[in-house]
Amino acid sequence: MKKFVFALLFLFATAQFAFADVNSDCIAKAIDKNGKLLVGAAKDAFVKKCVGDAAVAADPATKDCEGKAKDKNGKPLAGAAKASFMKKCLADAKNPGAKDALAKDCEDKAKDKNGKPLVGAAKTAFMKKCQGADK
Repeated sequence: MKKFVFALLFLFATAQFAFADVNSDCIAKAIDKNGKLLVGAAKDAFVKKCVGDAAVAADPATKDCEGKAKDKNGKPLAGAAKASFMKKCLADAKNPGAKDALAKDCEDKAKDKNGKPLVGAAKTAFMKKCQGADK
């Protein structure tokens, strides 16, 4: 039991030092466009966003998704398109089998009123609606 408590305390202390390091880096970067240090609410908001961004950047899936964030011409995505792509990519990375399970479930449901499988445009429309509704 003592070993467990010691290990738990060690992990907690290590995490605190890691957070303090990221926090101090963010505080050092809290500078406005004129080169002056941010103060008050502006500093707090900047540090909060900076620490959050550092946590996301440390995730290996983020780097993978960043590399895939390209449009059909191969140019990097930007703005809302990139934000939307990253959100979907990271969600898929956290639960990789969910998309396949959802597609399989919708495929099984894709039947007409007589119980025959849907084909063509009817199937495509049904699949879009089914997969969109379960998100």
